[in-house]
Amino acid sequence: MAASAVRPDSMDSKSMSVHEVAKLTGITARTLHYYDEIGILKPTAVTKAGYRMYDEPALRRLQSILLFRELEFPLKEIKAILDSPNFDASEAISQQIKLLELKVQHLGRLITFARNVQKKGVTTMNFEVFGKSEMDKYKEEIKAKWGDTKAYQEYAQKDVARNGDRYSQIADELMAMFSQFGKLKHAAPAAEEVQTKIAALQTFITDHYYECTNQILRGLGELYVSDERFKCNIDKAGGDGTAAFVNQAILAYCNKKQA
Repeated sequence: MAASAVRPDSMDSKSMSVHEVAKLTGITARTLHYYDEIGILKPTAVTKAGYRMYDEPALRRLQSILLFRELEFPLKEIKAILDSPNFDASEAISQQIKLLELKVQHLGRLITFARNVQKKGVTTMNFEVFGKSEMDKYKEEIKAKWGDTKAYQEYAQKDVARNGDRYSQIADELMAMFSQFGKLKHAAPAAEEVQTKIAALQTFITDHYYECTNQILRGLGELYVSDERFKCNIDKAGGDGTAAFVNQAILAYCNKKQA
């Protein structure tokens, strides 16, 4: 059944009206109407009497929306993430948990700082404590992976080529690169031979997936060690510790480019 299709007033008892959803979640009916208007959360159906109704999948989507909103994602970006053809709800909740943990850590630092100000006086200053660089970096990783970004659009366009016989060949070539990194683990991450291969990795990703800017490359490096699937595949190709080594090499590469 398509979203917003007209249904009889005798909706499934598991479906909820706008009023019921508002009461359950604490958000206003006006907000639900707005979500419908912008297409981020369409009602499952509309009764003959004009009442919007929401079933369990719609409520699960709303839950994801509210979690992303709690993490200060703009609605436009949330819609792009949830509508991505590659969106994985189970992976997304893991990412949301990670961001929530980072938020708790950030708030903890703020509380400690505020107590210190209270104890020592308002002349105490430390503006670094307000920074959210780690959270912002992780958000960019999520948006680059799921969102309607330029990188994702390029990925989608090049996916046509990857869906053919060439796909497995490209994947094998990428794993071969990680295998080469595994043979270089004895060297320093900033060593010239290692950095040359990082540059080659960046070019390979741009040529076959999307434009791999230094910012995106840095985010991928973090993903290689934080995402268990990436870590396992890379370590399988190059041996234990390869994912961590590549991440360190990417950091050295990006820091040098930034300097």
